[in-house]
Amino acid sequence: MQSAQAKQVKVTSRGRLHMGFFDLHGGLGRKYGGIGLSLSAPAQTLTVSLDDSWHADHESNARALVIAQQLMAKLNIEGALKLAVDHGLPEHAGLGSGTQLALSVGAAISHLFELNLSTQEIAVLSGRGARSGIGIAAFDHGGLLIDGGRRLKSASSTKVDSPPPLLARYDFPEAWRILLVLDNRQAGVHGEHELAAFDQLPPFPESLAAHLCRQVLMQAMPALLEQDLTAFGQAIQVLQSSVGDYFAPAQGGRYANAEVAAVLQYLAAQGVACFGQSSWGPTGFAVFADAASAEAYLAQLKTKFSKSGLSWLICSGYNRGAQLSLAGNVGGI
Repeated sequence: MQSAQAKQVKVTSRGRLHMGFFDLHGGLGRKYGGIGLSLSAPAQTLTVSLDDSWHADHESNARALVIAQQLMAKLNIEGALKLAVDHGLPEHAGLGSGTQLALSVGAAISHLFELNLSTQEIAVLSGRGARSGIGIAAFDHGGLLIDGGRRLKSASSTKVDSPPPLLARYDFPEAWRILLVLDNRQAGVHGEHELAAFDQLPPFPESLAAHLCRQVLMQAMPALLEQDLTAFGQAIQVLQSSVGDYFAPAQGGRYANAEVAAVLQYLAAQGVACFGQSSWGPTGFAVFADAASAEAYLAQLKTKFSKSGLSWLICSGYNRGAQLSLAGNVGGI
């Protein structure tokens, strides 16, 4: 039975960076493990209402409608919904749009039908978190996030594995700013191509996985707590170069997009400490100590790369989870 106040639910969630995996070897029984960050922008707002028939306001909202219909079928819920996505996240850009949309739809359904589903349960139902738990943790908590990778199942196991566990979560420094380098003309590797890419990559060296784990534990984490952007950036660079070169056969180079790569190479030459590609790209990012520095570099980039067709966005880390409102009451998920 639906609560009288739960006729409509609005969920606002945000894009995230995936800054790199640190164990692609898997020899200890877990694989992947990643570090990422929830962003203040771009953001999306999904409004879901009980309705007499299925309806999406625009054709661009069809993806949300399909997710909702699949979740309702799996949960054996009868009924129909009206869905509207406002300011949706760029799809297949490396910003986690699919996970944020699926979790938002699931959270809305959970509240409308009083199911009390956890974000982890919604992720399993919607098929999210196969390799990374960063987007799931970003939806719940925001901030700088480190997950423990996916547990590898034995051939005889029939248990449905849960998404990667969250190992650590920190507030991202309020003063630091992130410059996103966007190219909406190219989609990052996704779907069947992503699955094929992982299947075709060679074994990842165990010694390199150990080195990357050390970079996260003994450099990135303490540097973030000490707000040492140079040391934090050095650790991220080790992950970006190692993992980017490993994925190069699947994405065409260390970075997936040649124009984004040119921007990142320019920033490296200028001495910028922290930069890279988010997930499979094509979105690139750079982190600066304050807003003035980010604005100054953006002015340079707009001049130097004026004919590139790229777009730019300065944002900050977002240290809260997704926000949900029921009948005008706003709160966290």
